[in-house]
Amino acid sequence: MPSVNNVLASSAIALLAATAQGHMIMATPPPYGSPDNSPLVADGSNFPCKATSNSGGTVTNMAIGAPQKLSFLGESVHGGGSCQVSLTTDTPATKSSKWMVIHSIEGGCPAKNVAGNIGADNSASAPDPDTYSFAIPQGIAPGAYTLAWTWFNKIGNREMYMNCASIKVTGGPSKRDTYLNETDFAIPELPARDTPSFPAMFIANIPTTDCETADSKDVQFPDPGISVEKDGVPSDLTPPTGPQCGASGGSASSAPSSGSSSGAQAAAAPSGASSGGASAAPSVAAPAAAAPSAAAPAAAAPSVAASPAAASAAPPASGSSGGSASSSGTCSSAGTMICSSDGKQFAICGASGTAPVFEPVAAGISCTNGAIAAAKMKRSAKFARWLLD
Repeated sequence: MPSVNNVLASSAIALLAATAQGHMIMATPPPYGSPDNSPLVADGSNFPCKATSNSGGTVTNMAIGAPQKLSFLGESVHGGGSCQVSLTTDTPATKSSKWMVIHSIEGGCPAKNVAGNIGADNSASAPDPDTYSFAIPQGIAPGAYTLAWTWFNKIGNREMYMNCASIKVTGGPSKRDTYLNETDFAIPELPARDTPSFPAMFIANIPTTDCETADSKDVQFPDPGISVEKDGVPSDLTPPTGPQCGASGGSASSAPSSGSSSGAQAAAAPSGASSGGASAAPSVAAPAAAAPSAAAPAAAAPSVAASPAAASAAPPASGSSGGSASSSGTCSSAGTMICSSDGKQFAICGASGTAPVFEPVAAGISCTNGAIAAAKMKRSAKFARWLLD
């Protein structure tokens, strides 16, 4: 007959096993490193990506502006919560990687309208019925990236979940949009243009002494970025608390020349891994010979689920004139560009029915008929004679 101590020990082991396997795994895009479905350890020592290797992992191609699917396996959704999709140019990601948030989901992730769990699948093999959509925004240069899904559960222990995937971003400016050096023809070069920037990944609960999310609430990210999806109850959104819960260090203004290099501000890893609670955000722009259309202050794709009223009420980005220009185009598909009637603002279309968020174009260029181009300037007589020769 087994002793009481043996019975208690066996029960404890079974409980721990159920707890470790009682969560979710990212299904699409496929994660690398064959991660289990447990959260990151509480001291942050296996941040990022659960310290797994990307060797042999599937590489998913993602075209700029095209809708991408985000799906999960498992039924232990802990009442949902809030999630983010972020990118880094490091392949694989490391503790010093700089992360860029391209989409935030506040509430209802990885499950919508759920008070607890959706089932008893502790092995994370059953498909999650709720799926989500995001897009690689304009301003991300083509190249190799590590994509991260991070999740802060609504109900249960204060934890942070993270899976990573290898992706290749495709698409970009066409050759016809590259700069033309016309100084020989008395035409001045375009002035320096703003580069797009993205907030840093939000980090919390590793450890909770740095930054902690509230139990039974959906965390409201300090800096969610432009592409924000709200799938939960608005009154349940609650900011995190703690000395490292700021807006993730703000945005950087410098930009690398390709998708495989960085050149942005240094990131701070969680205290269990290095120091701090959030990483500083890098900024990624189109390559050095990039088109005016890609190098204008591009915004991340608008929320795939945000209401038109919420999107249209968004405040203008830093440097925006804040004018009341109206659209001169209609969104026909996600990822397309539309222009304001005065040509001084542009927007990247999100999903059907989503109101676009307009951003100002840089000085010296304008948005016309869905494209960014140099503002019209009077050409010199020297240039006219050259054309006739």
